[in-house]
Amino acid sequence: MHVLFTTIPAAQAKPLVRQLLELRLIACGNILQGAQSLYWWNGEIQEEEESVIIMETTDEQVEDARLALMDFHPYDVPKILTLEPSSANEAYVEWLKKEVQS
Repeated sequence: MHVLFTTIPAAQAKPLVRQLLELRLIACGNILQGAQSLYWWNGEIQEEEESVIIMETTDEQVEDARLALMDFHPYDVPKILTLEPSSANEAYVEWLKKEVQS
């Protein structure tokens, strides 16, 4: 199991998650709205309100999910972080595998 994180403009969060779900690349996507992001871009500090998306996928699909995120993401340099949890409840992992591979 892997967990992917990205930030994206709020209006584009739900369509992005839906695309990945329809492709069966993720089993779940949680959208956390109202994140305040501050970052350097082109030599200036930028401030944006974004949504944080948390998505879960299988070990087998993590690279395809990451590549799809890169393709669909509106940013030139999107933040896409992938973490592998050290543990997760077995029932959730089994559900995740079933949904991603369906």
